[in-house]
Amino acid sequence: MSSPHLTAPSIPRLAGLPPVVGPDTRVLVLGSFPGRASLAAQQYYGHPRNHFWRILAALWPQHPLPGREDYAARCDWLLARGLGLWDVYAACEREGSLDTSIRNAQVNDFAGLLIQAPGLAAIAHNGGESFRHARAVRSGMGLDGQARIATLRLPSTSPANASWSFEKKLTAWGEALATFGLVK
Repeated sequence: MSSPHLTAPSIPRLAGLPPVVGPDTRVLVLGSFPGRASLAAQQYYGHPRNHFWRILAALWPQHPLPGREDYAARCDWLLARGLGLWDVYAACEREGSLDTSIRNAQVNDFAGLLIQAPGLAAIAHNGGESFRHARAVRSGMGLDGQARIATLRLPSTSPANASWSFEKKLTAWGEALATFGLVK
């Protein structure tokens, strides 16, 4: 009698979301890779407990944030304020949503980003996993040795970053965006 072959469970290969950038993008927020809720919704920061959209709504109260159901309007809202979005990873294998579960990641191709966003002044990494690749991002954009575009590490807006309160995150994000004229 032969024994059945045991195989390891397959971890899904996931593809990320396209960049949200435009010619007026001054600060590019880079996450690591969209979580499960974001991928299901096909929206950056789609988890309802992620503080990203809530922080920006608090920073720009004079400009009402469009609702979750109109993601295209939310992207236009960001772009109108000089903010862009993307992720460090184009694809990876991961179960769940935690950065610590990311395996076999493929870094996005940042080479043409400056053509899409010629006024880019800063790359703001949303959390530690994204910031871990700051040098690779700068190199991929051809920015080695150039100080013209700043690199920032911001606290993650993820609900997994429970050690930072909403207020503390709001302050850090507000100070960073104010440096580049996005918040007064």
